[in-house]
Amino acid sequence: MLDGFSAETLARAQFAFTVSFHIIFPAFSIGLASFLAVLNALWLRTGDRSYLTLFDYWKKIFAVAFGMGVVSGIVMSYQFGTNWSVFSDRAGPVIGPLMAYEVLSAFFLEAGFLGIMLFGRERVGDGLHMFATAMVAFGTLMSATWILSVNSWMQTPAGFSIAANGQFVPEDWWAIIFNPSFPYRLVHMVLAAFLTTSLVVGAVGAWHLLRDRTDPEARRMFSMAMWMAAIVTPIQIFAGDAHGLNTLEHQPAKVMAMEGHYDSHPDGAPLILFGIPNTAERRIDYAIEVPKLSSLILKHDLNAPLAGLDSVPQDEQPPVAIVFYSFRVMVGLGFAMLALGVGSLWLRVRGRLYDAPWLHRAAILMGPTGFVAVLAGWITTEVGRQPYTVYGLLRTGDSLAPVAAPAVVTSLIAFILVYFCVFGAGTIYILRMMNKRPATPRLGLRDGPIRTAGITPAPQVERDFIPDQGASK
Repeated sequence: MLDGFSAETLARAQFAFTVSFHIIFPAFSIGLASFLAVLNALWLRTGDRSYLTLFDYWKKIFAVAFGMGVVSGIVMSYQFGTNWSVFSDRAGPVIGPLMAYEVLSAFFLEAGFLGIMLFGRERVGDGLHMFATAMVAFGTLMSATWILSVNSWMQTPAGFSIAANGQFVPEDWWAIIFNPSFPYRLVHMVLAAFLTTSLVVGAVGAWHLLRDRTDPEARRMFSMAMWMAAIVTPIQIFAGDAHGLNTLEHQPAKVMAMEGHYDSHPDGAPLILFGIPNTAERRIDYAIEVPKLSSLILKHDLNAPLAGLDSVPQDEQPPVAIVFYSFRVMVGLGFAMLALGVGSLWLRVRGRLYDAPWLHRAAILMGPTGFVAVLAGWITTEVGRQPYTVYGLLRTGDSLAPVAAPAVVTSLIAFILVYFCVFGAGTIYILRMMNKRPATPRLGLRDGPIRTAGITPAPQVERDFIPDQGASK
């Protein structure tokens, strides 16, 4: 079935498949780690036990998601040395240290404190446990910072020179790390992670509210999630607009593909809401458009001229159809999130936030949309960068290792089978955990570290339990 594809196409498909599986787990764990830090801080500040119950509930879900994110991410690094070894050789002096910094300063931080966060409250005390929880959250954000710096440099390279052997050589690390698109991409991705997590938390809370509207933990998590959706979504729309303007400055061909502008518009460009890209005829068929609105959004002037793909050499144009559709999926879901947030605010003001089944059902339907929007945004960004790996400097076709198509297709099929089995089972397990009420004593995970084989367990100590204080002496 895949015999007719080139090694480049198959290698790109393989990396797209693995990174698509991987990105959904960090998108969830980044936001969930911060949510856990907030829950723990609120428990320590208020003494309200519902915060502690929610913390214990979501920390177990976080542990499974974090583990799947780590495993799915390891595979991608191997592909740099197999399918994309030329890219690794050329860009390695720049991106190699950045990825090493991510492992040393971020991943080790979150992984090192993870065990304390999961199992250490009774062993180290509330203060150190809170510090460990904050470090896990900080580590996830730092990890995102380094990875997005790498990706942003590939989109808007800066601070380098090209050696005689064709390698990109660092000249200014500040310019490399804080390249022109990095601040916009970092803000946009972190906000996307927070929104993704809030939609999942809101969906789980809504699910339990439909079962029991008096469930205190369900009410608490649903309320917090809806606050996040109502506040962060407008900020994300604003951040996305700023990111788009930055992209127009540095990667205009990507924006042309996103907008579906095959032709230049000297007197104001229309905003194409929807249509069907016709690659052969180089036009958008059945276009539904608003005259001059694209010029207003991108240039803040109704009559501002906008260049089209007819001004870009054809061998430097990205695939229009994929970018055009993925961008609309991302934007459409963003406005659906805004509608959910506004609807929750309206019901909150009326005192019916927990008594509106239609809102709860809508929140459940919106639960996975954060992941879909993240994937759509990633596709828009990465496919829109084509035909380059390092924008304007290193083509994707020139980044490929000398691999044969049969070898790539064999590994691609293996990845597909293993990923769907392993991560499919992990996802089902997480959904089963979410199906249980937050007050459930155990969600399928032990409340302490599993004893390694060969280690003698510590002797049991008799304790008098004090029910009203929830503590032992």
